[in-house]
Amino acid sequence: MQLHKSDVVDAAARLLDHYGIADLTMRRLARELAVSPGALYWHFANKQQLLGAVADRMLGFVEDTDGSWRDRVVGLCRELRNALLSHTDGAELVSASFAAGQSAAMTSIVTALADAASDAGVAPGRAELAARTVVYYVLGFTADEQSRLQWDAAGALPDGQSVLTTDPSGRFAFGLGLLLDGIADAGADAARETAASRAVNGSGARRACRHPSGEAR
Repeated sequence: MQLHKSDVVDAAARLLDHYGIADLTMRRLARELAVSPGALYWHFANKQQLLGAVADRMLGFVEDTDGSWRDRVVGLCRELRNALLSHTDGAELVSASFAAGQSAAMTSIVTALADAASDAGVAPGRAELAARTVVYYVLGFTADEQSRLQWDAAGALPDGQSVLTTDPSGRFAFGLGLLLDGIADAGADAARETAASRAVNGSGARRACRHPSGEAR
């Protein structure tokens, strides 16, 4: 039977869910598919590319939404978190793929978040930085959440540390709200800087239009 790229990605996602990212190796994946490890490299040059493809499969349903810039950021972040939680070690895998620049889906998410930040008034040179800051928060929060879930399932967390009893969705929303307030403040600061710059330039232009005697030309 011919091995297709989608077959490899599907099998990798199953291994991830059953055993976690530590056991998602090219050799084990080849055994799962009953092929030689070399057959996998017809489709992926290395494991990083494979993980990027798995990440894109995982994030396929994360899309930008209509509404205000705040609604768009909240919607994207909620969908991203839900997608990460839907797979074992999802946050760790996507973080690795994002850092290696192997996930087209993450690139699209950053672009959408940067557009929302621009709509909030954040300066063009800082909109992508704002977007990446939001992404780092979602990835970090969810990685911690998934680690706690695993430790809790093993009964290794002390009382009060279980993610099941500490309202993770509420904590996530609170932290995201702080970031949204920061983006709003950055947009307001950019607007004030622009207004001040225009005022200074306008004053200079008026002075340039006067004769040495001080009279307007």
